Amino acid sequence: MTLTTTIDRLFAQYNRPDSPGAAVGVTRHGKLIHEACYGMADLAHAIPIDRHSLIRIGSQSKQFTVLLALLLEAEGKLDMNAEVHTYLPWLPKYPHPITLWHLATNTSGMRDFLEMMVWNGLPLHASSDRQLARDIIANYPEVNYVPGSQMLYSNTGFFLLSEIVEQVSGRTFNELLRARITSRANMPDTLLIPRDAEIHPRLVAMHQQGPTGWETVRWGFPLGGEGGMASTLTDMLAWQATLAAPPADWAPHLACMTAPLHYTNGTETLYRAGLVVDRYRGALGIGHGGGVAGGKSESIRFPEHGLGIVILGNLAEMNPFALARRIADAALDLPPPPPPEAAAALCAAPGLYREPATGEVFALSARNHAPLFTTSGGATSLDEIAPNRFAPERPTQHLEFTLTPTGTITATFCGAPTTYHRITPPAAPPRDLSGPYANRALGLDVTIDGPSMLIRTNIGALRTRLSWADTDLLLVHPANPTDPRAFIGTLLLTPSGLTLTTDRTKSLTFAPA
Repeated sequence: MTLTTTIDRLFAQYNRPDSPGAAVGVTRHGKLIHEACYGMADLAHAIPIDRHSLIRIGSQSKQFTVLLALLLEAEGKLDMNAEVHTYLPWLPKYPHPITLWHLATNTSGMRDFLEMMVWNGLPLHASSDRQLARDIIANYPEVNYVPGSQMLYSNTGFFLLSEIVEQVSGRTFNELLRARITSRANMPDTLLIPRDAEIHPRLVAMHQQGPTGWETVRWGFPLGGEGGMASTLTDMLAWQATLAAPPADWAPHLACMTAPLHYTNGTETLYRAGLVVDRYRGALGIGHGGGVAGGKSESIRFPEHGLGIVILGNLAEMNPFALARRIADAALDLPPPPPPEAAAALCAAPGLYREPATGEVFALSARNHAPLFTTSGGATSLDEIAPNRFAPERPTQHLEFTLTPTGTITATFCGAPTTYHRITPPAAPPRDLSGPYANRALGLDVTIDGPSMLIRTNIGALRTRLSWADTDLLLVHPANPTDPRAFIGTLLLTPSGLTLTTDRTKSLTFAPA
């Protein structure tokens, strides 16, 4: 089977006039060996995707933000090792110093402001502004962990870094981007588009599955260097070519973005400075993905093999990170896939698995005879990185685990060992939690009424559903029955009240009011 045939089959479900889709490009040693566009840029107007369609790249923006910061540092306009308060004194006092380098490497421990907006009762599609984001960030002095000790994906770090590069340069992000990067990298169409409602030539519509079919979707928050850029297949292929052979004055900065980085426990990180560096079946991969309202993207290079892959999609349900790996399977001479026994064992052990102390939970299930891994961040496939050693095909979650003969799961998170035990939800609610709770310091008021939980703040309200997962642990579910996520967090009962935990938020406490 040819590479083109393989890729066409991977994207066949989108290659139709009634589906959004993706623009896909694959290069080998700088030569284009596959280019195709599948599906529609705008279903409402029957416009197909092409190589010049302007598509949001989401968090791929982060690498451009980091490069801008490093270019400005080289000019003496900022210091990546300085504390963030040096440039943004309005931030709260944190328990430990947080540097710009922590921001750029997702090791700051700062809670993700986009998730905090949602938990504060403001849906991402509701109209808001960046001052509201600053207010929310300023209201959260607590951090998830000691900076540098772990990695949790946090848009907050790149929001702040984006603000800093504008502040110290005296220019807008778009002005900097054009002057310092895109004009040199042959990327004429790439720019920051803060709001989805803006009109730009060839800007595609972003889609997600709704109750009755495809629907367009927008966020009301103005995105910056944390995830607001849009680009084309042509431009992103040019960017990959630039990364493979950078200008001489960029080379040390790009090397800095991919240089080995270690947590304080000595484990090498996956996330570096705006880029993810990992090995897939022995092949070194460098890249980043993106996810925004109604869209997903991925750009990854395998420099030892001269292979580059770009996927720009305009639908929320796509997993371009996994799709890029399937393309790599077909394009590279990789070791054979592992035998199916370990994956079959995972499929045969469905259920909820819990880390006892913190209430961290994930679910295992099977889809198409392959194991599926689900957390509060959604569901993803698994990669067997070593015999009976698995990792989520989600590059921003540094978790590896093994299913033991006793049915427990031994794991490492950011290199630290931990254990998960399979739990069985109780047949009946162990107790009635109904009543008021609050986190007064953060302005969060919570009301539980049977299986319903309502969080109120001064900016909005969020209603969720609850179900018991263990005798002292509940799952928090979206109230909207069409939300594809199985659960969005957990609530752990403690002697002092309740503790909320998600993929990006740890130990948010509520006391009885």
